[in-house]
Amino acid sequence: MSLLHLSFYSTFTLSALGLAFHRTHLISALLCLESMMLAMYLALSSWPVTTQTPTSTLMPMLMLAFSACEAGTGLAMLVASTRTHGSDHLHNLNLLRC
Repeated sequence: MSLLHLSFYSTFTLSALGLAFHRTHLISALLCLESMMLAMYLALSSWPVTTQTPTSTLMPMLMLAFSACEAGTGLAMLVASTRTHGSDHLHNLNLLRC
């Protein structure tokens, strides 16, 4: 395993651990999701270079587009939950009370 692959795997793993353990604010959860998407985008972008294929794939651009849509939806949810509940704490969000 090269150092490049190790850095992508460790970035994705640390982001997933941050999402699993630091669930106090919605903005920190969204930031962890964005760093996971960034690690996946960088891994998919460098994959044709490491395998030495002459063609570039469309998958990194699709991943980037979905990541932008996910970020926009997450920020809209953040604004909506802050307006309705008064804060972005995740323990305030309960589906049974909505």
